[in-house]
Amino acid sequence: MSRIGRLPIDIPAGVTVSVEGQDVAVKGPKGELSLSVARPIEVKVEEGQVLVTRPDDERESRSLHGLTRTLISNNIIGVTQGYSKGLEVVGTGYRVAQKGTAVEFALGFSHPVLIEAPAGITLTVEGNNKLTVSGIDKQAVGEAAANIRKIRKPEPYKGKGVRYAGEVVRRKAGKAGK
Repeated sequence: MSRIGRLPIDIPAGVTVSVEGQDVAVKGPKGELSLSVARPIEVKVEEGQVLVTRPDDERESRSLHGLTRTLISNNIIGVTQGYSKGLEVVGTGYRVAQKGTAVEFALGFSHPVLIEAPAGITLTVEGNNKLTVSGIDKQAVGEAAANIRKIRKPEPYKGKGVRYAGEVVRRKAGKAGK
């Protein structure tokens, strides 16, 4: 049995989980998320807990069991606490500035790069080199942060670029001078 899949998920106060066939809807104080569960996996709500079960020990059922439980748990955490990912802009002349709901980056290109926040995501700027991506959907927050980092990845010689908060960039020695 899956160690993660068999664990029940406690439903906190203020959160409602409804299951209709293979669709699981989670509603909480921060918003509403839904998930479509793959076919062999079954989800039940009993006594303030969500239980995820599988009908057999087939390879596909085993692989989906823990995944489904984790996705439902992430949705419950998302509607209660939310998720956030920090980004840092490192480099001489590299800056980030808030422009309404959008964010403007100066990253050494000939033009400033303007990024609009996707639906359900908020971008907040602290100082001129820190950015926080936050929202209730863990996957959407991670994807938005990855797309922003993709604009100018940290390079290995000076470490300049957009990196995750706390990310360690492996540095190379560069050319040996005379």
